[in-house]
Amino acid sequence: MIDADFHEFSEIDITFNYQDTLPFNNNEGKSIRWIYSIINDHNFAISALNYIFCNDEQLHKINVEHLGHDTYTDIITFDYSDEAEVIEGDIYISLDRVRSNAEDLGKTFDDELHRVLVHGVLHLIGYNDKSDDEKNKMRNKEDACLAKR
Repeated sequence: MIDADFHEFSEIDITFNYQDTLPFNNNEGKSIRWIYSIINDHNFAISALNYIFCNDEQLHKINVEHLGHDTYTDIITFDYSDEAEVIEGDIYISLDRVRSNAEDLGKTFDDELHRVLVHGVLHLIGYNDKSDDEKNKMRNKEDACLAKR
């Protein structure tokens, strides 16, 4: 969906796709194992989970072309799974937006990045965030997952 050259780092059927450098300060393996543990805690299996780290303009283009939303966002999740309790999907994350949100919220970039990483997984597991009640449940679940990091 993005016309650019990407590199990848992969472990346990989870792949991080990136253009320049990974945003994990050499802790990408630890982050993948944490994501895997969250998925495992929910009794889901992974067929394939791809994170694509991009910039605001790249994610905005996807948002317009595939979802019809002319807005900037930090994350877009595509669920390709045909089986219950199996994760197969792509999670696009704008590192520009994560950085901006972290500053606005008074959080570290690393904390906000991990919140967004797990947010996408929670969508693939079945959590939504359209209504206020769903948003509260999602935020509480994110907090519980972050506490296990």
